[in-house]
Amino acid sequence: MLHAFWVTYAAVFAAEILGDKFLYTTGILSTRYRTSPMMIGIAVAFMAKMAVAVAIGDALATVPRLVIAVVTMAGMIGIAFRFWRNSEPHQASPSAHSNSEAAMISCASVIFSEWADLGQMTAAAMAVQLRAPVVVWAGAVSAMVTKGLLIAVAGSRLRGSLSGRVPQSLLRYARVSLLVLLAVLSVIETLVGVRQ
Repeated sequence: MLHAFWVTYAAVFAAEILGDKFLYTTGILSTRYRTSPMMIGIAVAFMAKMAVAVAIGDALATVPRLVIAVVTMAGMIGIAFRFWRNSEPHQASPSAHSNSEAAMISCASVIFSEWADLGQMTAAAMAVQLRAPVVVWAGAVSAMVTKGLLIAVAGSRLRGSLSGRVPQSLLRYARVSLLVLLAVLSVIETLVGVRQ
């Protein structure tokens, strides 16, 4: 069982670490929220997404691309809208946001983005191959949380270096613009059929 955990961890981590839009989404979130509550939300979302991957296995590949594109775009545009509506210049500090807000926004950004991506498909394949769904789920979630934590720490360092140097209004426009761009790129990627 330990072998299945580590094989899944390595496979999912390798599949997800490079060129993934989640890297950018988490980086954006970490410029606004504290790392701990953000990671709680991200972990809960990854638990749910990997549970779906393990539970339905190869059937995940049959989800219509249009459905995946709509869910991804709606989630990212929803987070961008939230950032746009609730970005006041006086909220320069991540402590200005509640832990529950950070956890819920982070969870939603992961839940509603990138379904049937390379990491989820890898976990689904590992579940079918290894026939140890709980162990595969634990390995996949651990890999994704590791990835999220690495990105969140880098983003919080970026937040620290930007604090006081960059006007909050500029960060607001940058966050929203990047999320909208990522939503558009996700839809194009999903509908065209290019896989990461």
